[in-house]
Amino acid sequence: MAQARWDELRELHAQGKGRNQISREMGITNSVVSRTAAHLGLEFDRSKIAAATEARLVDLAERRSLLAEDLIGDAEKLRAQMWEPTTVYAFGGKDNEYNEHTFNEAPAADKRALMGTAGMAIDRSLKLAPNEESSGVEAAKSMLSGLGEALSAFARAEDERDAQAEGDKA
Repeated sequence: MAQARWDELRELHAQGKGRNQISREMGITNSVVSRTAAHLGLEFDRSKIAAATEARLVDLAERRSLLAEDLIGDAEKLRAQMWEPTTVYAFGGKDNEYNEHTFNEAPAADKRALMGTAGMAIDRSLKLAPNEESSGVEAAKSMLSGLGEALSAFARAEDERDAQAEGDKA
């Protein structure tokens, strides 16, 4: 970055703007902002990034949990189909005739296919939400605790920055 733009970078940094926002406003790449800021001895507050990352992780965990529930529901529906009346049909013969027959429950080959598909759904659900955490209560407590700690750290950093700014004014 040209030295003539250093003051603009310092001003935006002093306003509390992050690297990405400064990059957009100045029309330069993130890496140029980072290198120039480091050269000027400026640091960016990363606590906001940590809190945002933690929040995204909590959101993703919730989405995985909901998907795991859907997969279990799918497995239950597939398993129930094994014991429901099933109509089997085929086209065949020299006149390509349509024939069908209804059974009290699915034929053995269909049961195997349904059970295999239900098993895959259960396996996938367990990968998304392992059995030990199936209730999700402990995992949710852990994630919320981590998020609370990140937010507290951010608040402390902001308080320190505000106190330092007031000290600089005096």
